[in-house]
Amino acid sequence: MLLRRLLQMRVGRWPGRSAVRSLCSGGGGMQDEYGELSSAGESFVVERLQLESGQWLDGAEVRYNTYGQLNGAKDNVLVVCHALTGNSEVHKWWSGLLGPGKAFDTDKYLIVCANILGSCYGSTGPMSLDPKSKLPYLVDFPQITVRDTVQLHLRMVKEQLGANKIAAVVGGSLGGMQALEWALCGGDFVERVVPIACGGYHTAWQIGVSECQRQAIYADPKWCGGRCNPDDLPLQGLAVARQMAMVSYRTAKAFHGKFGREKRKDGLFQVRSYLEYQGEKFKSRMDPLSYVAITEQMDTHDLGRHRGGVDAALAGIKQPTLVIGIDSDILYPLAEQEELNEKIPDSEMVVVTSNEGHDGFLLEQEQIQAAILKFLKDR
Repeated sequence: MLLRRLLQMRVGRWPGRSAVRSLCSGGGGMQDEYGELSSAGESFVVERLQLESGQWLDGAEVRYNTYGQLNGAKDNVLVVCHALTGNSEVHKWWSGLLGPGKAFDTDKYLIVCANILGSCYGSTGPMSLDPKSKLPYLVDFPQITVRDTVQLHLRMVKEQLGANKIAAVVGGSLGGMQALEWALCGGDFVERVVPIACGGYHTAWQIGVSECQRQAIYADPKWCGGRCNPDDLPLQGLAVARQMAMVSYRTAKAFHGKFGREKRKDGLFQVRSYLEYQGEKFKSRMDPLSYVAITEQMDTHDLGRHRGGVDAALAGIKQPTLVIGIDSDILYPLAEQEELNEKIPDSEMVVVTSNEGHDGFLLEQEQIQAAILKFLKDR
């Protein structure tokens, strides 16, 4: 039973999905950022991966997807980095940017997206089996940094895809943090970078927002100090964490415009219905241990660690850089992108106009695409 449950979780089939779909019909209100995600794709495995902490991760697996073809010079790779709850299926969440003639032009580039370590979408994470104990890692899964993830993805592009050069790296939110790390870890191997809706390090504000969400998971009686039963996970805590996150991703204006003070027939506010729907839906596609591990990975984001500080690290980014910010983002405010633009030597900046807040990096695809297309053409 335990093994069957673990296998179900790795491919994205969770109990209760039909119940969630039934609930979805009453969700309404706001556009969703993601479609139905899965762990489909190819795999790259490193037998022993040394992490930034000094620990070793045995059998480190990365799940990835590609679109397009590698050219003869093997220099047309465009890496797309996903955010906190995303996966390697770019067509599921940035479809407006993917395809012939688009920003992620499949006639021109080999588009590559790899799932981050710690995720539940195919890459090694807390619910993976520890090769030594043959049991799931749970809270014993080692601390992963954004830099660890990028170093492993870099190896995949070089060793498995055989690329000689990366034309560009693009990502938003956690994906933007990865893009910045790609610039420094990849050096001359990476030609251009496009970080969107992020800063050079995770601030106390962002750590605090994530910690509140983790505390919601810890407060679920099924958490059991992180040594929970894989067949009975603390999903209610996860649902509450998701509700918190959804508020931080949007804006007061967006919430007021979508819900106002409208109520359902049973007297409950429509905004409550929306948040409950989002929480319930999230139970079907994320596990609580992965959520804790990935948010903690985001908290490690600090370009200046072991590089002489953030200012020195940003000054060390030599690639042409397009920084994109969302004017209404309260989670990663525009001042952080302005700092990147000011301190990265060869940088330019585009501000996306949106009422959607941080999620504008996923929802305002026309503006994002126009900015990336122009940058790739000019630089």
